[in-house]
Amino acid sequence: MTNRERESRDDKMESGGFASSEHRNGTTEEDGELADPSVEKIFEGKEVPPWQKQLTFRAFFVSFILAILFTFIVMKLNLTTGIIPSLNVAAGLLGFFFVKTWTKLLEKSGFLKQPFTRQENTVIQTCVVASSGIAFSGGFGSYLFGMSESVAKSSGEAYSSRDIKNPSLHWMIGFLFVVSFLGLFSVVPLRKIMIIDFKLIYPSGTATAHLINSFHTPQGAKLAKKQVRQLAKFFSFSFLWGFFQWFFTGGDSCGFNNFPTFGLKAYKNQFFFDFSATYVGVGMICPYLINVSLLLGSILSWGIMWPLISNKKGHWYDASLSSSNLHGLQGYKVFIAIAMILGDGLYNFIKVLGHTLFGLYTQFSKKGSRAVLPSNGRTTPDLSQGQSYDDQRRTLLFIKDQIPTWFAISGYVVIAIISIITLPHIFHPLKWYYILVIYIVAPALAFCNAYGCGLTDWSLASTYGKLAIFIIGAWAGKSHGGVLAGLAACGVMMNIVSTASDLTQDFKTGYMTLASPRSMFVSQVIGTAMGCVISPCVFWLFYKAFGNLGQPGSEYPAPYAVVYRNISILGVEGFSSLPKHCLTFCYAFFIASMVINGIRDVVGKKWNRFIPIPMAMAIPFYIGGYFTIDMCVGSLILYVWRRMNKAKADAFGPAVASGLICGDGIWTLPSSILALARVNPPICMKFLSRATNVRVDAFLNRS
Repeated sequence: MTNRERESRDDKMESGGFASSEHRNGTTEEDGELADPSVEKIFEGKEVPPWQKQLTFRAFFVSFILAILFTFIVMKLNLTTGIIPSLNVAAGLLGFFFVKTWTKLLEKSGFLKQPFTRQENTVIQTCVVASSGIAFSGGFGSYLFGMSESVAKSSGEAYSSRDIKNPSLHWMIGFLFVVSFLGLFSVVPLRKIMIIDFKLIYPSGTATAHLINSFHTPQGAKLAKKQVRQLAKFFSFSFLWGFFQWFFTGGDSCGFNNFPTFGLKAYKNQFFFDFSATYVGVGMICPYLINVSLLLGSILSWGIMWPLISNKKGHWYDASLSSSNLHGLQGYKVFIAIAMILGDGLYNFIKVLGHTLFGLYTQFSKKGSRAVLPSNGRTTPDLSQGQSYDDQRRTLLFIKDQIPTWFAISGYVVIAIISIITLPHIFHPLKWYYILVIYIVAPALAFCNAYGCGLTDWSLASTYGKLAIFIIGAWAGKSHGGVLAGLAACGVMMNIVSTASDLTQDFKTGYMTLASPRSMFVSQVIGTAMGCVISPCVFWLFYKAFGNLGQPGSEYPAPYAVVYRNISILGVEGFSSLPKHCLTFCYAFFIASMVINGIRDVVGKKWNRFIPIPMAMAIPFYIGGYFTIDMCVGSLILYVWRRMNKAKADAFGPAVASGLICGDGIWTLPSSILALARVNPPICMKFLSRATNVRVDAFLNRS
């Protein structure tokens, strides 16, 4: 599974730039393809099916079911904290398990015509990732929902009808269909250069390939069965726990998720354990440093800064303002978080761009290098004697099924024309010439993002999106709907560069599992098409079932929707709307974010694991610290488990974590249906101070 979920390490939380679960299963960026020096000799006796037979009905049927499952999970994470971990292990395990069970049943009944291969497994993985990834890149928890009136109201800013567009199923599906495929066509002509000529690592794609290859060995298949059992066990526990908690949520601030674990004062400042199986699982998957950074960020903001700034009420900002007004305390929370996100993003943008340009210079300046741009897509690589057996076999099969360059260019141009005509009708402030400019520069940015991702595993999709917000928003201007134009432009740019890096990750996975580039491209296209329908429908279910969606303090506050909208407002209006001293704080945290990242790079790997990550620290500044407690509990569970039995923890930890995330995530489907049917929980479990309880009792006794 690629790191779409997650979208980037530049947005380590927003985009899920966490270390993938496969890395904990023994595959690391450093060992890359050297984890097994002769993987292909294990599969030497197995025939590689042609690309058409890699695309089976059962593969896409299973992909469709898993895409719905993972879309619910990603959507819930999007709308709660925006933290989306790698779900590679869960997708790989469940895809392998479902099809393996299918083929065993057919084999016993004598109807099996085609065995289950690792190529078909790769197709499933690619399709599921492409589909569920739209739940993130579609902006349902960020730029797209940030266009809505409910988010505009929660921002406390004055707005006009030109600056809002409320969600509607038909335009969301149409928007995604016209912007989600361009990135796929933009990098297809460069696949051979990236994978074979430049030999880019693509750590997540490599790790996914190792995972799939291991499933199809006898030893790997046995381990996979045990992992599936653990995943199913904790899936059931998590689902039933969510069901049990629902009975006690019959009112505002009711239930276990409002339990004042550390006292009522700490609860008021967002420090409590909310019994979320989802975020305990997320904490088990995320590296320790991410979780510690989140905790430090929550302590710095909600434990120190916000209480001190709130004491300045009436001096720094109007005391009569509501808690959600951006001219009050909320403004400090939102804009300081934005400053840290932009500082981290800018630093990583410069860093990865530098890596990319230096890498390109090195590739093209090598004397006698094979890394030259081919004049057409049919250039035969130099299979030198120095190449391993694995590389030779993979290279020959990778170049066997070509995707014609004319097809990729024609596809890009045709979809771009359709998009330029269509998008101004969906978003009136987004003029056709804004879109044309984006589509002219997008292929170059998509290439840079895909190349940088291959070198570092960092996707900068959301950084490019924020860049589009500032440029297009300022170009359109406040009086011409610049806020809405900036958010729409962000969506266009993010979808192009995100899908481009995802497809090249998939090409790397396909290269290492001998899956055809054509089957990878087709499965990505089909998965993207599924996502363009599934994700809006799942979001629509949340939108209709939960009337307070996107409101601060609600079950689904959609924090990044507010953040993205305010980035757009900042790009259009400038700094005039900020409360007193807020700009000074923003400058300080912006610079600090870049300096901390610089120190992390200078001190090297030995020491940077003790230095917090600014992007992770920024998340709780706006949301609160409650979920960081859950994630640290997950880290603690994994740490103790590894101390007791490291081998077992490494083998089954990701499966247990995935089960916790999936079970709680799927509970949102029946809970949404119950909400739509107006079936309310029967009990409200609330926690009051002793003094408040005395007053409540006295009131009830009088009545």
